[in-house]
Amino acid sequence: MKLGFWYLFTLFSLAFTPLLGSEFITPVHYWQPAGLDGDILWSLRLPRALAGLLAGAGLALGGLAFQALFQNPLATPFTLGVASGAGVGAALWITLAGGAALAWLPGSALAGLAGALLTAYLVYSLTRLKEGFSTASLLLAGVAVNLFGASLILLIQHLSGVQESHRILRWMMGGLNRAGWGEIAALAGFVGLGSLVLIRFFWELDLLSQGEDLAWARGVNVERVKALLFFAVSLILAGQAAFLGPIGFVGLMAPHAARMLGGTRHQDLVQLAPLLGALLLLWADALSRMAFSPAEVPVGILTALMGGPFFLYLLLGQGGRLFASGGR
Repeated sequence: MKLGFWYLFTLFSLAFTPLLGSEFITPVHYWQPAGLDGDILWSLRLPRALAGLLAGAGLALGGLAFQALFQNPLATPFTLGVASGAGVGAALWITLAGGAALAWLPGSALAGLAGALLTAYLVYSLTRLKEGFSTASLLLAGVAVNLFGASLILLIQHLSGVQESHRILRWMMGGLNRAGWGEIAALAGFVGLGSLVLIRFFWELDLLSQGEDLAWARGVNVERVKALLFFAVSLILAGQAAFLGPIGFVGLMAPHAARMLGGTRHQDLVQLAPLLGALLLLWADALSRMAFSPAEVPVGILTALMGGPFFLYLLLGQGGRLFASGGR
């Protein structure tokens, strides 16, 4: 299908999914926001939808970039540990400062952001310990830091009180319900800046997905491009994980769905993949509000439930061969 259809469907979903939930809200409240339904729509559901749009698009672009960078169809934005760094920061804040806020943002979000950015710098520094900026060193450093961060989160949770431990657990589930207008503004800055860099390098992504030797032969400064891609994805993931918590598998599923629908040219994929990522999170969040109404399931749980079987499909089925064969 042409990209125009997916742009229109994304706009429709952005307008329609906020109306869905334990109670359906009529569209009239978009232009007549008075009353309880109007407050719910504008204060709760619309910010969630915008957060889903931004986070889904950013995670999909990050996954697309990492799959090309590592030449691995199973790579995700969470591969290099930035999300676990955000988790360490948020867990420390929840344990030590409780629900205290800083300025107009929750303190846990700002602490998570600091943890994510520090983790990105740590992974970069470890990679540069060896000469150059090799993909293998980047991957090994990221996996090591990711595992260490996950262990630290468990240690902090174990040492915390019952209430703090529960809050850390809920934060790690990931969800759009914590998104307010302040979080939306901050998230838009991180996702927007990182996405601009990734979209700018669509030609380099085409070459990197076919091998670094080919990229060098075509005049690409591979080390510089890899470093820029790494920091761009880290910026997106730092904002997403800090303000919404980790939401897994979107960066795995959306790029593959984009390749199945639109081929393997990154000039097209950098448009289609973020649209599919946004659609995935928008509709998953709507389902999270309706499936067990009046209770609500964190959207990170739903994406994990969808992503597990999808991961196995890529591992055992045709999905992995699609990437390797260039989409033929």
